[in-house]
Amino acid sequence: MNEILEKIKQYETIIIHRHVRPDPDAYGSQLGLKYILQEAFPNKNVYAVGEPEPSLAFIGDLDQISDETYKEALVIVCDTANAPRIDDARFNTGVALIKIDHHPPVDNYGDLNYVNTHASSTSEIICDLNREWNLNNSEINTKASRVLYLGIVGDTGRFLFDNTTTHTMNTAAKLMEKDFNRNQLLNQLTERDPKLLHFQGYILQNFNYDGNGFCSIKITKDILEQFNLEANEASLFVNTVSDISGLKAWVFAVDEGKEIRCRIRSKGIVINHIAAKYNGGGHPNASGASVYSWEEFEQLASDIKSVI
Repeated sequence: MNEILEKIKQYETIIIHRHVRPDPDAYGSQLGLKYILQEAFPNKNVYAVGEPEPSLAFIGDLDQISDETYKEALVIVCDTANAPRIDDARFNTGVALIKIDHHPPVDNYGDLNYVNTHASSTSEIICDLNREWNLNNSEINTKASRVLYLGIVGDTGRFLFDNTTTHTMNTAAKLMEKDFNRNQLLNQLTERDPKLLHFQGYILQNFNYDGNGFCSIKITKDILEQFNLEANEASLFVNTVSDISGLKAWVFAVDEGKEIRCRIRSKGIVINHIAAKYNGGGHPNASGASVYSWEEFEQLASDIKSVI
């Protein structure tokens, strides 16, 4: 932790990245770190970059910067397990690179790598770092508290997932002391365009449950066209089937054109080693993978069934 702080102190320009297809924790950790550093070091240039996700635009704005900005910059990547998933390929054009993450460390791509797999989220880690660094007297301002709280809420499923610990709850409680409208934010986090609810109805009528604990959902390109959806919009519904009685693991597959992106979830069964076999990885109970044909998808599904 202290080595990271010393690196931050050495550079006048700091650029913060996160993963493609960002979720609330990617946004929360990235922007939370930006706001903390801006307050602690008002003379530094601190940027957060990446392709915006429209459904999460309410969380905060990202920066547009030139290639020139990287020449003397420290780059920090939040919430990203492996380098190919980093949003904006310019991440490796800075002077130094730091990784801060809570996923299993399959790719230590940074010059400094801080990974805590016991943390519920990278947003939780950012709170821990600030406390250790004693920046701003270890206080987190309202602007940063707001986004970090959303990051923790997102990655714990509103504190329902088993990655929620007493430390997670204490960290969230500290953030909640700040004056921001939590109910409004949580409503925004779950609001959906009406067309998406029609799509959710399609999922509920067309999931494939085998009766032995495994469920699969296949979203082909023609289904995306039928509901006028982008692939990232479809992926919001990965947990639609999670309440099926007896369900132990499921895979939600979306044909994104160049690949079929598979989001794998489970209840207590370790599945990230299977995701790693198919060009992916992640947490023991929540991972992502990529296959390149529906035949390969069936093999992935078979492998998940085998661990059930």
